[in-house]
Amino acid sequence: MKKLFTLFIGLCLLPLSINAADFKEGTHYDVISRTATDKPEVMEFFSFYCPHCFKFEPLMELLEKDLDSNVKIRKNHVNFLGQNMGPKITQAYAAAEILKVEDKIIPIIFDEIHVQRKSITSEKDILNIFAKAGVERKDAENALQSFPANGLASQMRRNTEKFNVRGVPTLIVNGKYKVNTGSIRSTEEFTELVSFLTKKTN
Repeated sequence: MKKLFTLFIGLCLLPLSINAADFKEGTHYDVISRTATDKPEVMEFFSFYCPHCFKFEPLMELLEKDLDSNVKIRKNHVNFLGQNMGPKITQAYAAAEILKVEDKIIPIIFDEIHVQRKSITSEKDILNIFAKAGVERKDAENALQSFPANGLASQMRRNTEKFNVRGVPTLIVNGKYKVNTGSIRSTEEFTELVSFLTKKTN
């Protein structure tokens, strides 16, 4: 998986493309459910502790710009990386979504872990991250302990179990299709495949 992902990142800027008709089940994507969501969506399972997810983030930003406006992108943090801090970082991300500051929090946490090589080991570290995002300490504390954040973090855990996610990054489209990122040869092909799956009805 690591070699395939490295190849994917290394070739992501090459001007390669593929016709939608050429996307094959079992090669470019897998069907993991009989039914799809009512509305098109892309769910990205990720972890702030995952170096591949850090490198994948620019591609997700490009994808969001290229997809139709009716397609919702949802990020789902997983608990199985980061040891005992995994669930706490999931809770922090859930709180960030509740406060609608996730766009500020995401680059800060990725930068601290993968660029500055800092360890996030306590609630104090988490509160400092919210402070860097411009959130008052009391607001951050309330959000972290709130019922909505608890519920969202629990939903992320259930989603991880439901789709049997064991590695990240993983993309699930419309709750039915799992993207095989190892088959992708370029950024253009990546966005075309995901767009194709958001519109697929069978």
